[in-house]
Amino acid sequence: MARGSQETPQSSMNLLLGAVLLLLVLPDAAAGQDSCAALRRGDRHHQCCDMVELEEQGNGTLSPDLPHRCPELGRSSSSACACLRERWLRLLQSAGLELHNGLPGLKVLLLNVSRAVTRDVLITFSPTEGPRMLNMMEKGKAGKIQLPREIFRSLSSRAVRVVVTVLNIQQLGMFKEVNQTGQVLDDTVVGITVGEMSISGLHDPVQLTFAHRQLPHDVTPQCVFWDPSKGQAGGWRSSGCVMQPEDKRTVCSCDHLTFFTLLLNPALDKSTAQPLMAVATAGCGVAMAFSIFTIAFCIFLRCRFRSEETLCINLGLHVNLLGSLLLLNLAFLLNSELSSGTQLGTCKVLGGFTHYCLLCCFTWMVLEGCHLYLLFVKVLGTYIRHYLAKLCLVGWGFPILVVGVAGAIDSYGEYRIQTMDQEVIAHLCWITSKRLLVHYITNCGYFGLIFLFNMAVFGVVARKSCCLQHTGAVQGDRKTWKVALVAVGLFCLLGATWAVAFLTYGISSAPMLYLFTILNSLQGIFIFIWLVVLYYPKTKEMAGSLSHIIRHDKNTTVSQD
Repeated sequence: MARGSQETPQSSMNLLLGAVLLLLVLPDAAAGQDSCAALRRGDRHHQCCDMVELEEQGNGTLSPDLPHRCPELGRSSSSACACLRERWLRLLQSAGLELHNGLPGLKVLLLNVSRAVTRDVLITFSPTEGPRMLNMMEKGKAGKIQLPREIFRSLSSRAVRVVVTVLNIQQLGMFKEVNQTGQVLDDTVVGITVGEMSISGLHDPVQLTFAHRQLPHDVTPQCVFWDPSKGQAGGWRSSGCVMQPEDKRTVCSCDHLTFFTLLLNPALDKSTAQPLMAVATAGCGVAMAFSIFTIAFCIFLRCRFRSEETLCINLGLHVNLLGSLLLLNLAFLLNSELSSGTQLGTCKVLGGFTHYCLLCCFTWMVLEGCHLYLLFVKVLGTYIRHYLAKLCLVGWGFPILVVGVAGAIDSYGEYRIQTMDQEVIAHLCWITSKRLLVHYITNCGYFGLIFLFNMAVFGVVARKSCCLQHTGAVQGDRKTWKVALVAVGLFCLLGATWAVAFLTYGISSAPMLYLFTILNSLQGIFIFIWLVVLYYPKTKEMAGSLSHIIRHDKNTTVSQD
């Protein structure tokens, strides 16, 4: 009896603890079983939920290899499958090694980390070997995880369990976003869990270093994490993560803990390239038509107002710029039609011709900027003999020298735009992949300098015009819509629409490519409208107003001297 009386308090205590644990477990179990079994499925995928119901009748837990037996789990949008996905992710984050043994595509590292840790926790991982502790002196080419000690110092318990999982998404059949265009690096996803709580908003972020080979130039890396609530069945997001790309590794710094990977996004995929080519082809046709109309309009004005020397020089510049745009659009149409299946020699000539037309456009844009600067800023009445002929020598001659040097080092040939799976999207006769430095210097670098100069000229001219209007030097109609149209036309004349090309790098490349294609297809239309608004129907008044501005600046300069 004494012994029985001694056991009663202990039994009561065990019963109390059991009741508490049951209360803690019941909500999760109810959410798992009742939600997944009783929720309306809304689709044809019954087998997966039925299979889970049978398993839960046994021990009440999910099997880690559930995605293998239920392929629809990763793509169904039903509430039942969404519940199962959530429970499966929790299983990966918190389960012990006994549930992972023998499961292909899943490698786990369990750590017990003290709250009083004095250094950041370093872990190395690779797709083949999985995660393991990293020695401070160890150097290797594998990936690395750096958990800041801030995470552990804020814990209430003395020690906490850290679970690091390295998953192969091809073998597991999960972490695949619907209509995903990017490719997961090495099909590897890294999951990090500290204790049982959700950790976010870290001041000292967790760092994941993904090792890789030199990435192709047409691939953009992106640090992402898995969001189960995104889209139809989950998807990748990048909020809270900062990327530091390097040649053979990429460092991701994120302010929360979850499942991470490095997503490799192609600059173009097939679904984007085909409609983009169609838009570009149609845009080239429209641009060529309006270039021809505008050239004819400029020639008509030059013939009508031969006595206005300033007006004739301006129109001559516009004709040359529009002529270069016409040739560039023609070269693109020829390139898109003839590049596939042509001989190497013909492709080199076509690539050189396309590059020449592009450089001519850029050169005439900067000549427009220089002329505008001389016209509105350096109006000192200096006479330059054969001014327009000298501009033509630079505008059409300088690109020949650049293309000649590029051709001498064998820069032109077939250029292929490919997906991550090496599927060829388009063939172009252009600068080859082996000579991309030529493209970066002669195209990107050259236009970058031109854009900076022309935007500076645009700012100076805009300021000068405002000052002259305030002093009453400019007479005539100054309606707001007309001033806005003139400013937009001048903006296009100086090549501002081409600056969108610098925004086509990165994950937002597809919308920017569409915007770049459409804006530059409309460049000829913008210039045509600009010329009509500026010179017609009050052509003499506009020309006289321009001459009055120049004479006003000359008189101001003389009076100051």
